[in-house]
Amino acid sequence: MTATEPVAAAARRGRPGYDRDSMLEVVVEAFNERGYDATSLGVLADRLGLSKSAIYHHFASKEQMLEVALGKALDALEAVFDAPEANEGPVIDRIRFVIRGAVLVLCERQPYVTLLLRLRGNTPIELEAMARRRAIDRRLRALFEASRDEGTLRPDIEPRVAERLTFGMVNSIVEWYRPGGPITPEQLADSVLQLVRTGLREPASL
Repeated sequence: MTATEPVAAAARRGRPGYDRDSMLEVVVEAFNERGYDATSLGVLADRLGLSKSAIYHHFASKEQMLEVALGKALDALEAVFDAPEANEGPVIDRIRFVIRGAVLVLCERQPYVTLLLRLRGNTPIELEAMARRRAIDRRLRALFEASRDEGTLRPDIEPRVAERLTFGMVNSIVEWYRPGGPITPEQLADSVLQLVRTGLREPASL
């Protein structure tokens, strides 16, 4: 059972009792299942077991729900790259830190990152979120460029390719990872780092 299922079940039984965060969990679940554009306020009201006016007590609009939800993913990812460990010390250690941090964010905020990765750019809010995501991509690429310059990135792999391969692997986690399963977020982060180490680094730097 996912973290949102008890909340959603309570909504179907007509037991409101939502704060802003618990309401957003149900909203994001609907966005991911139906798509943002196809999820009307009426659909959300039905899922929540609330009137539309009760929803407006927490959010001014569906657009604001999307903006807040995307912020939960983007703010957490940006915080990883803003941390001192991502900006100081040996480049390899910085790369290790941001990859581990990204994996943990994806595991802890899986529904919100899923929503981010499925954006189509149909609204200004989506376009802004996609621009922030591209900026995160560039920050990882810059770290791989620094690794190349110091000789710890394999010379046959371009930093842009390394960034895309790494984030491609990390982003795929949202499609199959199940919280509470046999693999913990920390174990998953260790596995991803091992693959990155063996695939992108020179043997002498392992």
